[in-house]
Amino acid sequence: MKVLITGGKGALGRALCSKFEGAYCPSHGEMDITDPKAVDKIISKYNPDVLIHTAAVVGVRECEDDKEKAWNTNVEGTQNIINSLKKLNNNCYLIYISTACVFAGEKEKYYTEKDAPSPKNYYSFTKACGEIAARQYQNACIIRTNFAPKGQWKYPKAFTDRFGTYLFPENIAQAISEVIGKKEKGIIHIAGDKRMSMHELALLAGSKNTGKMTLDEYKGPPVTVDMSLSTKRWKKYKIN
Repeated sequence: MKVLITGGKGALGRALCSKFEGAYCPSHGEMDITDPKAVDKIISKYNPDVLIHTAAVVGVRECEDDKEKAWNTNVEGTQNIINSLKKLNNNCYLIYISTACVFAGEKEKYYTEKDAPSPKNYYSFTKACGEIAARQYQNACIIRTNFAPKGQWKYPKAFTDRFGTYLFPENIAQAISEVIGKKEKGIIHIAGDKRMSMHELALLAGSKNTGKMTLDEYKGPPVTVDMSLSTKRWKKYKIN
């Protein structure tokens, strides 16, 4: 099975490249997904059986500050991949990685695959639009999830009042392997079995010196407060 993974330098991309030994994980320089010709060249040359699309601009502030870049990457980039797969016409199986942040998350609720997206910021809006692009391709599975890498938290503090059913990238890579094994289609939520705060996640990831903060201290674009997912189609995973 020939697997192509976009976004191989990201936390999930790295975990996937390790999980799928021998997978082709082109760099941004090799395959800039905003360049249709570059996407066509790589996909037609490699002729993948499975394509896992993780590449995206994911920073909430970055997406608000540079909406053109966010749109070109998260939406147009996804559309470029869909167009190339249609040209390839080999029934390649597509996994599109979306996010729990497509939901408003304004109160405690475990969102399932049946719930309608309601994005709160430009990042989540572009990811929801990316889902629409991915649904144009018949042999595709859209995976919504939420994760953070192990190790030091990337910020000095973490929220005690933002929540999610988080996993680590390695957990999600394993889940994606299982989804591919069954060739599931449509939308699937890959969720942890425990709702926790971002600060709890930071500590669990091994970042013992991360401080605490609340949303009252936050100044920036609107954010999803509760990113907790449930699933009617799949199983939940234990974060480890």
